Amino acid sequence: MDADEKRRRAEDKRAGVFADELAKLQRAEAKLAAKKTRLLADAYALTLEQRSRVGSVSSRERDMPLRSMALELGMAVRVNDRSMQSQMHDAHELIELFPQTMEALIEGRVTRAHAQVIQDAGRVIEDPVDRAAFERIVLVEAERQTVPRTKKYAIQRAAVLDPRPLQERHDTAIRERRVWVTDLDDTLSALTILGGNVYIHGAYNRLTGQGTTIKDVDRAKRREYAATQVEAEANSGSGGTGSGSGPGSGAGSGAGFRLGETGTDDNGSVSGDTAEPWFDDRSLDEIRCDLALDMLLAGSPVIDPTDGAKGGLGAITAEVQITIPITTLTGVTGSGAELNGVTPVDPETARRLAGTARVWDRVMTDPITGVVTAVDRYTPHPSQTRFLNARDVTCRTPGCRRPAKLCDKDHSRDFALGGPTSNDNLCNECARHHTLKHATNWHVQQLPGGILTFTSPGGKNYDSHPPSRVAFVPTDDGALAVAPF
Repeated sequence: MDADEKRRRAEDKRAGVFADELAKLQRAEAKLAAKKTRLLADAYALTLEQRSRVGSVSSRERDMPLRSMALELGMAVRVNDRSMQSQMHDAHELIELFPQTMEALIEGRVTRAHAQVIQDAGRVIEDPVDRAAFERIVLVEAERQTVPRTKKYAIQRAAVLDPRPLQERHDTAIRERRVWVTDLDDTLSALTILGGNVYIHGAYNRLTGQGTTIKDVDRAKRREYAATQVEAEANSGSGGTGSGSGPGSGAGSGAGFRLGETGTDDNGSVSGDTAEPWFDDRSLDEIRCDLALDMLLAGSPVIDPTDGAKGGLGAITAEVQITIPITTLTGVTGSGAELNGVTPVDPETARRLAGTARVWDRVMTDPITGVVTAVDRYTPHPSQTRFLNARDVTCRTPGCRRPAKLCDKDHSRDFALGGPTSNDNLCNECARHHTLKHATNWHVQQLPGGILTFTSPGGKNYDSHPPSRVAFVPTDDGALAVAPF
């Protein structure tokens, strides 16, 4: 056996060792996930006990134990409380309704992702015997297949055991239709529409047909322009010089031509000074996107429940909060702006929006800490609201990203208990967390610099700092640089 063959076999053996170790780690992760699931389920069960002791019939008050627990656990691991509440419910459901799957997770035979797809598909099966049979069959597949394949198989098996006809399932599912925004990298966002498949496919088909027509027209335009250029080359070559070497002759290049030297006028005749016409270089995907946004932003609602009052729904315009550094606005730096405090905006778009804005807020920040110190505005507006929106940007409860302009202005120390309506006693809280604070034993203390300390019913403290701002300082040569603090 030569050296190369020995090395190959040794490397193949190492690959096997890697695979064994990875499988052990995955089983260990599954067992750890089972422990986490048990903990979340226990926490959920505790809130059910607390709920049973709430005397009020108000659903909001009865939900407070669960919401408070979700906020406590979410803050501990830096997870949004709504997401934590869903995790707690899923953990409780997995243990109560899918014991075989939970057992497989404890033993490390399936991953938490496998367990989740079994749970998601099987929750529609109401009969416990049928659900147990479903678990037993799908677990066999889960222990030897990937998560996507397990999900497909689980959905197929659940559909067989689901007692509801397809129309009933559709009628239930269609009530979940909605639209939401997901912010991505590089100043992009995705608008997702969840709706009936007929309508979604129909809308996509219409956009595709419109986009294809645009591409067809563009191709015809390109062919026409190329033909006029070839004709111009031929006419130029048979003109006065006869040498084929003058400007635009295309010598040595067959039907070549120089863009912009010739073209057609409004009547279709050749003009030697006409620039190359504009061609649409967008891909079909880009055109589809542009068309969809054009129709959504510039179109009018077909159904208007306002009966035309104050212009109807068509009179409602988009409103966003853009934070733009003055150096970006003036072109000194290329740093981006911020949209609603959650996603960046590219400088060009920010400057264009600033140029068309009817109202500006000027935000002054401390040159050392970057904390907002004052806000002024030409048009009358409550100064404290402007200050708080500029300072907080979003709801101040850790993990919440609700834009400040959609939040309540909450007194950290209750107004009814003597708390003043001052900037150092006010903060932005969304309706959900504002209600939670007043309905449970959560407390908020405001410290200097806009820092908030949230104290949970269990006595845990969580600090919430206002979002920092990038500060710029003058340099010796008169330029601006990012402050070194």
